[in-house]
Amino acid sequence: MLSRVSLTAWTAVMVALTTLKPFYQIGYLWKPENQRARDLRWVPFDEFSGGSWFGPLFEYAGNTAFFIPFGMLVFSLCRSVKKTAAWGFGLSLVLEVCQYAFALGRTDIDDLLFNTLGALIGAAFARLCGERLFPVWRWLALAAAAVFLVLVILGPRLGDPNAVVDL
Repeated sequence: MLSRVSLTAWTAVMVALTTLKPFYQIGYLWKPENQRARDLRWVPFDEFSGGSWFGPLFEYAGNTAFFIPFGMLVFSLCRSVKKTAAWGFGLSLVLEVCQYAFALGRTDIDDLLFNTLGALIGAAFARLCGERLFPVWRWLALAAAAVFLVLVILGPRLGDPNAVVDL
């Protein structure tokens, strides 16, 4: 029961952060009105062509890290690295298609690749650590989802609008 609840909670956080940002705000991390976009990026690793090291680091490491908990939680249910990677790919594909279909952000082939990699790493890590740590991953996912919910509830009350610098 706890395994399904924690997976559902973490998946809800993932859905909210990838497809629902036009509808809420956490401090001044993003402007909801700027999140309504339909952009399709098919060129793999295109972030490396930019002039900054921060873009690839944020995009690729961020997407990978974002799906690691998902991979750990799915693995704790199905006990298969391959199935977990497939679930990671499937969820990522659904999120990317929704972003494009409903103009909710950038649809990027890199997101699909690195999200799947994150799920794979999460599954491998959960397998390596063994079953004794499965409850830890579940409770951490629930705690992270609870913190996220509090941040959403506090919304724009977080942060100082005068300290925001547009880049």
